[in-house]
Amino acid sequence: PEHADINHHWFYRVRLHVPVVTRPAVRFHCDGEAVHMAAGEAWLFDNWRLHRVENPTPHERIHLVADTTGSAQFWNLARHAGLTPDTVPQFDAARPLPLLLEQAERPAVMPPAEVDLLLGDLCAELVSIATPEPDEARVRALVALLSDFRRDWRQLHALLGEGEAGRPRFVALRDRLRETARPAAAGLAMRTNRVGAMQVLEARLLHALLREERRGTAPSSAPASAAAPIPVLQHPLLLIAAPRSGSTLLFETLAASTRVATVGGESHELIEGLPELRPGAPGVNSNRLEARQATPGCISQLRERFAAALVDAAGRPLGASPTARLETLRLVEKTPKNALRIPFLERVFPDARFVFLWRDPRENLASIVRAWQSGRWKTYNGLAGFDGPWSLALPPGWRALSGRPLIEIAAFQWQAVNQVALQDLRALDPARWVAVEYRTLVAQPRLVIERLAAFGGLLQADGTLDAGLAHRLAAPLPASRQTLAPADPDKWRELESEIDSVLPALLATWQELRALPPLF
Repeated sequence: PEHADINHHWFYRVRLHVPVVTRPAVRFHCDGEAVHMAAGEAWLFDNWRLHRVENPTPHERIHLVADTTGSAQFWNLARHAGLTPDTVPQFDAARPLPLLLEQAERPAVMPPAEVDLLLGDLCAELVSIATPEPDEARVRALVALLSDFRRDWRQLHALLGEGEAGRPRFVALRDRLRETARPAAAGLAMRTNRVGAMQVLEARLLHALLREERRGTAPSSAPASAAAPIPVLQHPLLLIAAPRSGSTLLFETLAASTRVATVGGESHELIEGLPELRPGAPGVNSNRLEARQATPGCISQLRERFAAALVDAAGRPLGASPTARLETLRLVEKTPKNALRIPFLERVFPDARFVFLWRDPRENLASIVRAWQSGRWKTYNGLAGFDGPWSLALPPGWRALSGRPLIEIAAFQWQAVNQVALQDLRALDPARWVAVEYRTLVAQPRLVIERLAAFGGLLQADGTLDAGLAHRLAAPLPASRQTLAPADPDKWRELESEIDSVLPALLATWQELRALPPLF
């Protein structure tokens, strides 16, 4: 993953990665440092740190991942540096050991000891990332707020225990922290991975304080189904763009709105998790999906999967939200592959509106090439008819690119995705879609977001932006989490000769894009 693993874990657990590979070792990147993981090695993993794994071969790798509490013997072993293979017990197939599994159910209310240690861990990582000067007073204020919560939670637990009768008071205490911490956490992040403090607080603590509200679960009293309308899925706003067009920046900006719900990222797994929609399934030879593939059963499953994954701007799951709150939220979704699926998505979300973001091909091609070279965006390994792994979206006709130079593959992706998207959008009612150029978004972000918020129904009743969007736009837009290098509109010139060799074939499509009706 390119983001921090901030899911909740018990405070005393450790995560182990054991790569099981027979080919050259994979590269493990942590905090900018690349090291190698060899077959059979077991690694202790720090969940705070940003990380990613590269596999510079066409061969698949397998990682066995275990979360363990660890016995005293285990932790004594882990504390010693410079261990040699002779000091570590080796696996012996003739001496099978039973797999130890948890037997105890999670407590209905998180014990105060765990709250103390989780918040102590978080407070130790807090730093101010405000500009131009860090605001250390804000760090101290949030630490004091969290300390007060720890004491109140401990007292309430001592008075009420875990009985159902006391549950409303635990809920009220948790929700009060959520509301007071949000403004206090603005401009604060984790020292190690720069993830926002409020996002970490939500994911690590608030979601897990009460058992049935764990991330990804919905109470049985409010099942998600296509038969019962789900307010958040009415009139969704779908962002359509070729890979590396700047859609992450647009998505992260809109997702700051308190009137927006998302699936927490991109929808690759939600869609391709259905076997019939995955490349290689009968009638599916690429990421292209058409209306005929949107069968009633498929539509029902997808709407349920989307509904179960919904979170709000603070990362809180919406499964337990009252209907009145859901009525005020609008789904915003961004996955570059979905630019090849507009007819399909139009069947799944028949009242959707579409925002088509496009980018100057010279800048876009340079970004696509760098994404392939980085190895961070591999989407398919072992495609029949293509030599090596494939990165980013998979348009129809991809097999013809096997063995071709990378710049030609990038040009094919830009041209194919933009042409398919243009064709499909023009088949819709013109009132259901708008287009915006990436350069316009960067040059005039507030004006662009105001127009898109009006188009997508995200404005407040008085016609203004909500507090989340207003705060996001109060300063220059930050780089998106998918950015590989600092923004520079002329960076493409590093590949100018290669881009010039393919640009003539793209000029007609580029002209079509420039001729689209402007957003304002």
